[in-house]
Amino acid sequence: MQQPLVAISTDVRQFDNYTWHAAPQQYLEAALSGAGVFPVLVPSFGDRLDFDELLSCVDGVMVTGSKSNVHPSLYGGDASEANGPYDPARDATTLPLIRRAIERGVPLLAICRGIQEMNVALGGTLGTEIQEREGSLDHRAPVSDNQDERFAIHQTISIKPDSCLAGVFGAGEIKVNSLHRQGIDRLGPKLQVEAVAADGTVEAVSVRDARAFAVGVQWHPEYWVKSDDTSAKIFRAFGDAVRLHAAAKAGARAAAE
Repeated sequence: MQQPLVAISTDVRQFDNYTWHAAPQQYLEAALSGAGVFPVLVPSFGDRLDFDELLSCVDGVMVTGSKSNVHPSLYGGDASEANGPYDPARDATTLPLIRRAIERGVPLLAICRGIQEMNVALGGTLGTEIQEREGSLDHRAPVSDNQDERFAIHQTISIKPDSCLAGVFGAGEIKVNSLHRQGIDRLGPKLQVEAVAADGTVEAVSVRDARAFAVGVQWHPEYWVKSDDTSAKIFRAFGDAVRLHAAAKAGARAAAE
């Protein structure tokens, strides 16, 4: 079976006196083995990139999680050091890429930082240090040097009936590994809530009347994609949407010849 190309966001990092544009392996492995797609890293060069040309060549977009946060200046928030670290080059790339993917009907899966970028790209805002809000759960990862402990599946969320994700998981409760200290505050007007935590924190969204699969999740399905069926289901759904988009493009090309 052919592997359709999927554009993957990158972080800008400094290692060994070089500037790197990189993505964690877990996301690339999940794209490859979970969604069955060919991950293609997109460097974070902002408006120097031709996003329409990119989206003509790929059949999906995946926006990864990251340690960095969306810069608050993009949604009217407080750009303090405490709300960092920031990655403005990534912001300048992912936000317009998200908007163009949605406009063009290219399947989109946004994870962790990705759902926050998705909300900001579509006119929403973010809340910082949400564990400090009255009545809020502590959604942060436990302090540990063991990644399996940090990314353990421990939190119950509720999937909205008749939502996009209800078609993936069924309506009701699922358990996930949601690890974050920021979250959606004001929802972007084009978005609808797909899932919430027990304290009401938004855990998943989709685009209203989207032309294709366009979903953001706050948790980390990439980490357990090979061993947890819930984690695997979201990547299978994304991969199916990507292949459907690829088939439609191929059919349009054949009809034009």
